[in-house]
Amino acid sequence: MSRCHDVVAIGIGPFNLGLACLTEPLPEIDAVFLERKEHFDWHPGMLLDDSTLQVPFMADLVTMADPTSPYSYLNFLKQSGRLYSFYIRESFYPLRVEYNAYCQWAAEQLDSLRFGRQVERVEYDQRDQTYVVHATATSTGERETYRGRNLVLGTGTPPYLPEPCRDLPGDAVHSADYLAAKPDLQAKRSITVVGSGQSAAEIYYDLLGDLDRHGYDLTWVTRSPRFFPLEYTKLTLEMTSPDYVDYFHGLPAATRDRLVPAQKGLYKGIDSSLIDAIFDLLYQKSLRGRCTTTLHTNTALRDVGFDDETKSYVLDLCQVEQGRGFTMSTEGLVLATGYRYEVPEFLTPIADRIAWDDAGRFAVTRDYCIDAHGSTIYVQNAELHTHGFGAPDLGLGTHRNACIIRSLLGREHYPVERRIAFQDFAAPTTPVEAVIG
Repeated sequence: MSRCHDVVAIGIGPFNLGLACLTEPLPEIDAVFLERKEHFDWHPGMLLDDSTLQVPFMADLVTMADPTSPYSYLNFLKQSGRLYSFYIRESFYPLRVEYNAYCQWAAEQLDSLRFGRQVERVEYDQRDQTYVVHATATSTGERETYRGRNLVLGTGTPPYLPEPCRDLPGDAVHSADYLAAKPDLQAKRSITVVGSGQSAAEIYYDLLGDLDRHGYDLTWVTRSPRFFPLEYTKLTLEMTSPDYVDYFHGLPAATRDRLVPAQKGLYKGIDSSLIDAIFDLLYQKSLRGRCTTTLHTNTALRDVGFDDETKSYVLDLCQVEQGRGFTMSTEGLVLATGYRYEVPEFLTPIADRIAWDDAGRFAVTRDYCIDAHGSTIYVQNAELHTHGFGAPDLGLGTHRNACIIRSLLGREHYPVERRIAFQDFAAPTTPVEAVIG
């Protein structure tokens, strides 16, 4: 029988990598982490040279749980000889390429990570009360088995395509694969970017910068009524706190489902500095004459066709406020349509051990557990519907990991903050009398 671990974690993105860093110094937790890819690489298709994180460097793998950890971003900079340069740069927001390099640096130091392992299925051994994880080594095809008393699911959110955009012919590309497709895109006579968030804005700005050199027509289509900036005021940021997670989790499911779409501007908006940079670049290019680019707001994509003769996509669009439809042809198509969580197929054999809500989603406890029979299966970034828009936030990742570790140990090793917000999100539990006088 294979060795039994305390934890088998599936998927190695920033959240499970952070869990690996935080459990590494704990002799009470024997954990192993499995990942299909051959090495750590975080959204490689969007590692544009000048793109930054939308959160400060303290939202690294460990700092918000353990500022003394050797796996901090500041220690990475020190070990890389760039701490003073980062200090002089005077920006809290790391470049995305450097954040990816930081995660790779941390991953290289951990013995608990197993890259190149494709998880095929997970079973439960009732006799030993352990989860049996069956995986295949991608380089050799060899089958491996891992046993663990607990599971942590960190498989991430795969690229999402709306129904009209699925199974398209030609070379339409999701934003997740933008950089690899960029040379072919720029060889076309026209490119259209569809989407409303940060990725769409970064890609549009990147393509806009090369517009004159390549001579393509560039269009940006967004369903949003305007190019919404990410709301980043300090009292709003308190909503990315454990306090707000507590409040949100305690709301009725119907209320939570109503709130999440209404809060898109809090986590799916565009950096205001990038919006300004786009305008400035448009202005500069307009000084030389007509700029071959168009921006459409309030415009929904209803359908997509493909013309084999011209090798072009025909977009069926609707200006929502006017209720007026129109079509547009484009040779290149970039779909910056976001990411959505999907329940991994390998969980099918243990579906009866998982708690589900009425909509068929994970019923996630406050401590990020989905086990219907105890506290042995935990999720990372699969709880948007139960914990709110902070679920994908890197800054809350360490809080979630501290909660998971607390549940695993039965005690609090990393202090979990309970009251950090100045504002009260819920009504008082006791009546408050007005002061008159």
